[in-house]
Amino acid sequence: MRELLPELSDWLTAGTPFALATVVAVRGSAPRAPGATMAVTASGAVAGSVSGGCVESDVYEVATETLTTGRTELRTYGISDEAFGAGLTCGGTIDVLVRPCVAPADREGLRILVGTVAAGEPVALATVVSGAARRGARLLVRDGRADGSLGDEGLDAAVTDDARGLLAQGATGSIRYGAHGERRMQDVTVFVQTYAPAPRMLVFGAIDHAAATARIGSFLGYRVTVCDARPAFATRERFPTADEVVCAWPHTYLASTPVDARTVVCVLTHDPKFDVPLLAAALRSPAAYIGVMGSRRTHADRLARLREAGVDEAGLARLASPVGLDLGARTPEETAVSIAAEIIQHRWGGTGRPLAELSGAIHHAPL
Repeated sequence: MRELLPELSDWLTAGTPFALATVVAVRGSAPRAPGATMAVTASGAVAGSVSGGCVESDVYEVATETLTTGRTELRTYGISDEAFGAGLTCGGTIDVLVRPCVAPADREGLRILVGTVAAGEPVALATVVSGAARRGARLLVRDGRADGSLGDEGLDAAVTDDARGLLAQGATGSIRYGAHGERRMQDVTVFVQTYAPAPRMLVFGAIDHAAATARIGSFLGYRVTVCDARPAFATRERFPTADEVVCAWPHTYLASTPVDARTVVCVLTHDPKFDVPLLAAALRSPAAYIGVMGSRRTHADRLARLREAGVDEAGLARLASPVGLDLGARTPEETAVSIAAEIIQHRWGGTGRPLAELSGAIHHAPL
């Protein structure tokens, strides 16, 4: 739902009634993951998607209906048996929760959610999907507090704890409880959608390839920082899409900035005086991905220098170098696509091979 926040903010400010349709469960292959959301206003405006087009028309009708009835609906979509029925063509099944956002308390909760996400603060939205509790009841969990209620104090407490755990992992999913929050029971299903701050992409080396990589990093939802030690190159004018541009020695900056298990590092300098101390520092961090530009000869020389600097073989094996997948890229923009493809592959565990050559599930579960 993160991509819908600008529209939701405008509609909340204008007092526009709308309904939210959210994918709360996926079984088998499906176009979009849990958390995918479509919003429909009373006047018929639409934002977002729950399936990439397969069932949007039916969900639109359900959303319009909920704005009239005020009831929250849960719909399941699989392969349609009817020639013109709503269904998925990919063979999977999705559950979509459609909830009107008309009541003042609901809109205030969403207003808090939108503002918290815009401020870059972690927040989770827990919604009752089915069971003994009232379907559609919501609980907004932030650092140090929770707003709203799922209808039971024990359930609120259990969901608050679990939502904070999911936030720490950056995960979204459904959890089942007893009616009063008891573990290992199946009376209530709660969907917890988390909004952790955007993961970071650190791009080192203010070259043309870095500008293209910064653009595609922003497109993929990363908070992008470009860093270079040369003042003439590390300028806002050269990297308008980056969230920040830093003029500093790369290894010094890396040592001073937060790096976590979702951070990706792209080293595009291919200069030993920058690369070696930077990579030695990066390999001591929990970064998810460390890609390094350079020819195979440059990489062999780099490995030798890193060994001399004390980096062990396990650390060297973490380096993706030469950076990117083999797409035949030539231009900076094509190279950026290659780098982005490798980051996605690393994140989800894909093979990097053409889907036409493979069989089985298209969408990979996270590693």
